[in-house]
Amino acid sequence: NLTSLIQNKILIYIIPFIIGLLTSYSLPPYSFFFINFITFPILFFYLLSNYQKGKWISFKIGWIYGFGYFISNLYWISNSLTFEEIFKPLIPFSLIFIPLFLGLFYGLITVCCSFFKLKKNFSSILIFSFFFSLIEYLRSFILGGFPWNLIAYSFTDYLQLIQILSFIGTYAFNLLCITLFLIPVIIFFNYKKKKKIFLLFFFVLLLSINFFYGSFIIKKNEEIDKTKLNFVIKIISPKIDIKRFFQNEEPEETILDLIKLSKPNNLENTVFIFPEGVLSNIYLQDLKNYSYIFSENFSDKHKIILGINSYENSKIFNSLVVLDKDVNILAKYNKNKLVPFGEYLPYEKLLINFGLKKITQGYQSFSSDNERKVINFNNISFIPLICYEIIYSGNININNEDFDFIINISEDGWFGDSVGPHQHFSHSIFRSIEEGKNLIRSANNGISAYIDPSGKIISKLKSTDKGFLEINNFKKTKKTIFNSYGNNIFFYFLIFYISLIFFLKKRRINEEKFFIYK
Repeated sequence: NLTSLIQNKILIYIIPFIIGLLTSYSLPPYSFFFINFITFPILFFYLLSNYQKGKWISFKIGWIYGFGYFISNLYWISNSLTFEEIFKPLIPFSLIFIPLFLGLFYGLITVCCSFFKLKKNFSSILIFSFFFSLIEYLRSFILGGFPWNLIAYSFTDYLQLIQILSFIGTYAFNLLCITLFLIPVIIFFNYKKKKKIFLLFFFVLLLSINFFYGSFIIKKNEEIDKTKLNFVIKIISPKIDIKRFFQNEEPEETILDLIKLSKPNNLENTVFIFPEGVLSNIYLQDLKNYSYIFSENFSDKHKIILGINSYENSKIFNSLVVLDKDVNILAKYNKNKLVPFGEYLPYEKLLINFGLKKITQGYQSFSSDNERKVINFNNISFIPLICYEIIYSGNININNEDFDFIINISEDGWFGDSVGPHQHFSHSIFRSIEEGKNLIRSANNGISAYIDPSGKIISKLKSTDKGFLEINNFKKTKKTIFNSYGNNIFFYFLIFYISLIFFLKKRRINEEKFFIYK
């Protein structure tokens, strides 16, 4: 009996952990989405077979599943702690406790489901999908939010299947994905054979319709006439070693390296887009000291977009600026959404007493801004996003203005040689489809690319490559439905699921009464 008890307790931990571990391989760069058709049904049935043991067991099933899921796809966080000695003792914490914390959200999913006494019926699939997607949404906002690696990103490499994002957005799509991955469990339900075949056929039909719709949209997008730019856009990917930022290297050398790489032609109208933080050793206000380098190498035909820290009213901002050849500021955007611990230290007044600070260079935390406006110049308009901000679905176009491009500058050196840059890049594809806009991504030590409104990668530089991409034209498109309504659409879907759950429950009760009466 003791052996049986021990084995049973071990299974409570081992099985969900393995399921979570395997599920993570459905994400980029692997994108084996078909794994979810196995792991989600197993998780569902495992919860069904154990929920009678109590709420704590139900919670642990989800918690350990989440731990296995996140420990295998967020291990790269520890790489950001390797650059300064003060952070190295925290590496075990980042490897274990961050996945354990994020796993709590999945524990909340399974414990919520346990209150509904799930059975082998379709309404149970809907209940599971409802709570899974809702709590994934809450994970995107609680404590600043971390909407990284939603299950929906399993389909990143399958553009035909994700064109629906322009209508419903990522969170509603995530809800549908979870439901879809659970469909194989219908085979094991106590339904008549005809009903099983009908339900399976119905969902295969829906998936096929979505595929053909996506194929149609991609083909239609390819037929859109390209608008020729009256200038060239150069996306620069310098691949500067991030360790260089901690060595107080002379900025002049870095600036000259960037100019050499970008190959400016004084006779050609050009907009140069440099990544986030390429000049992290100086502030924007100090850049004037190096204006002679810019004016010697750039001309009046040139505009420069780059990420640089700025200092205003005793506050530090992570900024994107548009400059002319004399380093005059033509436009400026301060990052709205900061990375916890990376760019600011939560509870700073308390934790600073323990010698802690933000991971990035310097001791003072960055400040966040609350304004993001469309920037216009050279007859084009763009929404600026800095690094981490690209992961927030439905929170890009705050003022609901129309624009031509999303420009995302990033520093992915913190990820190291891991799956991190691929995961980060996948969000860019989703945002371009949701907003129906061209997306320009300039990343240092990450993937730089030009993506069209259907999520198709027009040109790309790998995280290991150094160089630049050129853009001469773009496709001018209208706003998408998701751009206009945002995540309200997700809540419409949740209401539909609730209505369907109550309808199925009422129908089942009526059927039971009919058979009792009969």
